Amino acid sequence: MAFQTPYFTPSLPFTGHIYGGLRDGMMVLVSGSVQRSCKRFQIDFQCGSAPSPRPDVAFHFNARFDESCMVGNSFERGNWQHEQRKQDMPFRKGHPFEIRFLVTNGSFKVAVDGRHVFEFIHRIPLYRVEAISVSGGIEVASINFQGPTNPGFPPTPSFPPTPSFPPTPSFPPTPGFPSAPSFPSAFPQGSPFPPGSYFPSNIYSVPYRGQIFGGLSPSKCITISGTVLPNANRFHVNLKAGNTTALHINPRFDENVIVRNSKINECWGSEDRHLGRAMPFSRGQPFTMCILCETRGFKVAVNGHHLFDYSYRIPNLPQINQLEVEGDVTLTSIS
Repeated sequence: MAFQTPYFTPSLPFTGHIYGGLRDGMMVLVSGSVQRSCKRFQIDFQCGSAPSPRPDVAFHFNARFDESCMVGNSFERGNWQHEQRKQDMPFRKGHPFEIRFLVTNGSFKVAVDGRHVFEFIHRIPLYRVEAISVSGGIEVASINFQGPTNPGFPPTPSFPPTPSFPPTPSFPPTPGFPSAPSFPSAFPQGSPFPPGSYFPSNIYSVPYRGQIFGGLSPSKCITISGTVLPNANRFHVNLKAGNTTALHINPRFDENVIVRNSKINECWGSEDRHLGRAMPFSRGQPFTMCILCETRGFKVAVNGHHLFDYSYRIPNLPQINQLEVEGDVTLTSIS
C-alpha cells in the first residue's frame, strides 16, 4: 500500500482519493473548526470520486445542528438506505474539533475530541472505498491517514514517539509538505472498542510541555494542529535541549511577523523575521504546522505550504528532546 499523504486546508466541498483504499486498523483524522453559521456538515467514505453519477457511499457521517443529532447512512445504487441516528451533538459552533474514524473489519468507529460518539456497521465492503468527501459548514485544517501500526498511546500526555521516514527528497520549493510518518494508533488491533476515552486531544492544554522520545534526527517530523484564538496576540513553539532553545517559532499578530530564533547559554541569538509569503496564521482559524528535520536545518510548513528554512544552531539533534507550545492557541493534535 502506498503511503497516503495528508490533505491540508481543502476548499469545501472537497473530494480526495484514498490511495490503496481502507483496511482494518487504519485511522482517518479530520481536524478543523465549525463555522458559527453551520447547520450541517458531512464526511463521506465513497466508492469512487466521479461527481456524476453519484458513487455509492459506504459511510455517510452527518452532523446536524438543526436536529441536534448525528446521522449515519449508506448510499447504494442511487438510493439512500436506512438512517442510523444518535441524539448527541459533540460539536460546538465556532469551536475547533478533531474527528477520528477507526476502520475495522466490522465497522467504522468514530470519536470526537477524545470521546467515542458513533459506530456504523459496514453495509458495503471496505475494499470498494476509494475516496473521502467533506462538505458543509466547517473549515478543515487537515485530513490525515495512519496505518494500523504502533498500537497504544503513551499513558501520559508526553510527546508520542515518531518513527523515521525512509529517505526522501529535499523539501520542495513549491507548496506542499513531504509525507509525514504515520500517527500512533489509539486502538489495540483486533480488540473491541474499549469504554472511555482513548484520544489525546483532551490532554493538550496550553501551555503544553512534552518530551520527544529519542530526540530529533534527520527525516523526523513534528506535526502540530490547533486553532488560533480569536483575540490572539502571540504564541510560540519551542524545540529545546534542557535550558537551550534550538528553535523558537513566534507568530506575532501585533507585528504581523513570525520571529525565529535560538537561545544558547541563556542568550538569544539574531532573529530571523523575513518570510517569502504572507502570514499563514489567522485569528480564530485552525492550522497545521509541520516541522521537518533535515541534514542541515529545519524546514517548516503551515497548512501544507513551505514557510521557511532554519539552519541548525545546535549540532547535536538527539539532545533536542522537548516540545513547548505557549500563548494564544488551542491544541487538537500533536504527533
